[in-house]
Amino acid sequence: MAAMYSTRQLLAVCVVALSFYLSHGRVNPSFKIKAVNLGGWLVTEGWIKPSLFDGITNKDFLDGTGLQFKSVTVGKYLCAEAGGGNIIVANRTSASGWETFSLWRINETNFNFRVFNKQFAGLDTNGNGIDVVAVSSTPGRSETFEIVRNSNDASRVRIKASNGFFLQAKTEELVTADYAGDSKWGDDDPSVFVMTIAGGLQGEFQVTNGYGPKLAPKVMRDHWRTFIVEDDFKFISQNGINAVRIPVGWWIASDPTPPQPYVGGSLKALDNAFLWAQNYGLQVVIDLHAAPGSQNGWEHSSSRDGSQEWGQTDENIRQTVDVIDFLTARYAKSPSLYAVELMNEPRAPGASLDSMTKYYKAGYDAVRKHSSTAYVVMSNRLSSDDPRELFPLASGLTGSVIDVHYYNLFSDEFNSMSVQQNIDFINTNRSAQLNYVTTSNGPLTFVGEWVAEWTVQGATKEDYQRFAEAQLEVFGRATFGWAYWTLKNVNNHWSLEWMIKNGYIKI
Repeated sequence: MAAMYSTRQLLAVCVVALSFYLSHGRVNPSFKIKAVNLGGWLVTEGWIKPSLFDGITNKDFLDGTGLQFKSVTVGKYLCAEAGGGNIIVANRTSASGWETFSLWRINETNFNFRVFNKQFAGLDTNGNGIDVVAVSSTPGRSETFEIVRNSNDASRVRIKASNGFFLQAKTEELVTADYAGDSKWGDDDPSVFVMTIAGGLQGEFQVTNGYGPKLAPKVMRDHWRTFIVEDDFKFISQNGINAVRIPVGWWIASDPTPPQPYVGGSLKALDNAFLWAQNYGLQVVIDLHAAPGSQNGWEHSSSRDGSQEWGQTDENIRQTVDVIDFLTARYAKSPSLYAVELMNEPRAPGASLDSMTKYYKAGYDAVRKHSSTAYVVMSNRLSSDDPRELFPLASGLTGSVIDVHYYNLFSDEFNSMSVQQNIDFINTNRSAQLNYVTTSNGPLTFVGEWVAEWTVQGATKEDYQRFAEAQLEVFGRATFGWAYWTLKNVNNHWSLEWMIKNGYIKI
């Protein structure tokens, strides 16, 4: 009896020790995370929750929206000559990059127009004050315009300049801001343009700047408070998931007073997530999803207008390291901090290998300053030809992980694939790709994003089950683990919660 009691005591001690060992990030190849991303929560992605944008006035005029203007009298598009640094003309028969003006939103009716080479359209203040040019690298009053829409046809607009006059296309080579008075919106009015919306963004910058400083704080805090709640962590823990990957934005390090247009409150939400994770025995991967200046130009990195400006200066890199330092210092003592991902999806060639290597080494050191045990995750650069390009750095760093993202989407090669071809691609191609980056003496591997969605039309529930099972089997070989994108989404197959509740996937 005594011996049995001692054995039970020993077993209990071992279990507690093992739990401590794992929760503090000790290297243990037998433990792999099976995680879900909490996407669309602390870093906005409009496609995940479109209703978040519903209350924005003129929500089709958000930062980064591309607009093209065709003169009704000349019959041609406005264009930044040579892409910028010159005059604005109206002589293009079709619209592409030089003919697209990217909005910087000031309020619901006033905007700056950024052109292809990143100058801003405005009045020629060094000339006659009415010619329209694109020469300024920073917008001011003379680069501010108001878009006035026809109440009967929203595609017909007039553009009022800062001098109080409307733009007009006098000729193909002469666009001026000197048209006064009202309009009947006819085809004989040189101040009338047919507007085409050519793409846009719905990220954190767009939603906060769209609502503005008065409304954005309440909207965002309500979203953070309701989109992910403690019961979600309970659900996760009860369905075979042992970790969460939480995307955050760089502005969280300045909470509660981040730079405009961002609003405070996301840090408290992250604090809650760590508490809930601890309550339900879950590990946390903090993922810097949006870096200062945007590391890939997409909405999920909070780009203002599609520009990718991260890593162009040492100051920018230092600022990003400071974010990692802040986050690690704050959560290093939490038993749920399992890993810190230094950056999500940097895109080549804008994010150069030199800048990434410099940043990743400094970011790693920032994590290690506060934690000797948390894993440090380094995301592979998108559009890079070499999936092992980070190995010279990562292989020499204890507790390093390489993050790869595998989607059977976003490429023409998947558009014509059948159900079985998609499954075969996972079993053959993805398996080979994962094997290539999984080496005995290299960093651990992490499939940080994947989803049981594809371009197949009319697929059955069984088809989706087979597709999910194939990915679970192959990605389960990653030495660090995997994370499904994402927990909640209005698109059902992108929502792991929906997929589990409806029997499409079982972990």
